[in-house]
Amino acid sequence: MSKHISVVTIAFAMSLLVGVGCTQQQNQIGNQEVDKVYKSILSVDDTGNTQFNKGELQNNLDLLEKDLLSEEEKAGLLFMREEEKLAHDIYDALYEEWGQKIFDNISNSEQTHTDAVKTLIDRYGLEDPIVQAETGVFDNPDLQKLYDDLIKQSNISLKEAFIIGAIVEEVDILDLEKYLEQNDNEDIELVYNNLLRGSRNHLRAFVKNIENNGDEYVEKYLSAESYLEIIDGDIERGGVGHGNNSGRRNGKGR
Repeated sequence: MSKHISVVTIAFAMSLLVGVGCTQQQNQIGNQEVDKVYKSILSVDDTGNTQFNKGELQNNLDLLEKDLLSEEEKAGLLFMREEEKLAHDIYDALYEEWGQKIFDNISNSEQTHTDAVKTLIDRYGLEDPIVQAETGVFDNPDLQKLYDDLIKQSNISLKEAFIIGAIVEEVDILDLEKYLEQNDNEDIELVYNNLLRGSRNHLRAFVKNIENNGDEYVEKYLSAESYLEIIDGDIERGGVGHGNNSGRRNGKGR
């Protein structure tokens, strides 16, 4: 797992200007005016389960220019591809162990998250670190260790399984914020901002399940202020996440 901690922020002021509908930008090509319509790329249900719409994602990416990637941006894409897979694999294992529908639902959503990052990897011709989609196997040794440790802990009890879900989302939020800080490309920003929306929604969902079982979750990596801001916030229905780099540091430190 990444050794760096980023600050969490949920202020997406610029992206929220576009709302959940469409925004139009006009480009002039010769004498022909072309409308660019940016549509929401997320599907969110009433529990916060957040999936990427592959078709709308591709449509939005087609409207954005490709820029050269820095080494940090390349590394970020490869890391997030596997970290989103880690979330999928853990939740899939927890569903098999405990049979709770939340794990199945969010596992399916996380598959669309890792696929969204792969869309960027393919877009830039990078080598996908996931050669074979074998469950629980990762190229990054830190992610491999994290997966192994979390799986062991999650088998203790259902309460621990829900806690593991919340921990995974906290870590995901922090890493996305860190890589957003290093990013200058609109297409990566589009995907990362919407991944953040999904992670915050999924964190809310896991915490709600913990509380519904009569337990309390205390944030492990986010700052208390940032954690409460997320938990007290409403489910995020999306927006295109275009034109806003929202990464700022606000974590506890790991």
